[in-house]
Amino acid sequence: MTRSSTSLGLVIAVIAAATFGLSGALAKPLLESGWSPAAAVTARVLIGGLVLAPVSVISLRGNWAALWGARWRIVAMALIGVAGTQLAYFAAIERIPVGSAVLIEYMAPLLLVAWAWARSRRMPKRVVLIGSVVAMAGLILVVNPGGTARLDVLGLTLALAAMVGCAIYYLVAAQPSDGLPSVALAGFGLLLGGVLLGLVGLSGLVPFDTATNDVPMFGSTVPWWLPLIIIGVVATAIAYSTSIAASELLGSRLASFVGLLEVVAATFYAWLLLGEQLTVTQLLGGLLILVGIAFVRSEKTDVALEPASMAAMDADRL
Repeated sequence: MTRSSTSLGLVIAVIAAATFGLSGALAKPLLESGWSPAAAVTARVLIGGLVLAPVSVISLRGNWAALWGARWRIVAMALIGVAGTQLAYFAAIERIPVGSAVLIEYMAPLLLVAWAWARSRRMPKRVVLIGSVVAMAGLILVVNPGGTARLDVLGLTLALAAMVGCAIYYLVAAQPSDGLPSVALAGFGLLLGGVLLGLVGLSGLVPFDTATNDVPMFGSTVPWWLPLIIIGVVATAIAYSTSIAASELLGSRLASFVGLLEVVAATFYAWLLLGEQLTVTQLLGGLLILVGIAFVRSEKTDVALEPASMAAMDADRL
């Protein structure tokens, strides 16, 4: 992994985090108007997949063999990275505080550090361990889970499942492309994931409610479909395609740490668009996340243990 590709990957990863973070501030008015979380995320994923579909087909340039060769990677992306993780997270926040669920899910980078440790049987270097602790401390300050809710074992289990799904998403995204463009993986993964989410919603396993009321936004009211379209195009289509591209360049571990910036971005958008308070503690947490990322980024690894090389070893297992 060259310095230039790493720099490009970091830029793309920051764009992914910034676009992913936009979804919360835009989705909140929809949820308050009567949309259930499962219905909102299903619509979001399907819109993102439909937007990327023509781009995905064009990017293949007729190389349908690459699509077939990556079929299990696409299925894993759709089943675990999109549908499974989203359903587990939304089921968790029905039972435990949102802050606690987000905090648990975004501990996925620690799981990836442990995975790399187990795979290589070599203890991570000190800079990685320090970066992990600093980044997680920053995440706690930004999220500030707090709350006095009683312990809910099922809720915590679901949040842990979302954390595992998030980690698997980065592992799948970081696999060697083998000729499949990142936008095609994102597009077909979102389409399949959206169909799976829709089937779950129609089955009645989770609440699946929609509404057509105008929603408050930008200091006025707008049609319900406007924030949904922005979420689908920007916070889903662009976010997933850039996130996958960044993971291919950076590897799953570093990409997941940069992905923590999504929480910082979401907090900033909530302040900018919804007027939610942005505290000094949250600003300090964002700074700590950046410091943690810098520590992880500074690690000098052997070629044999580069993320891309480790991903290649697992290509046939996912």
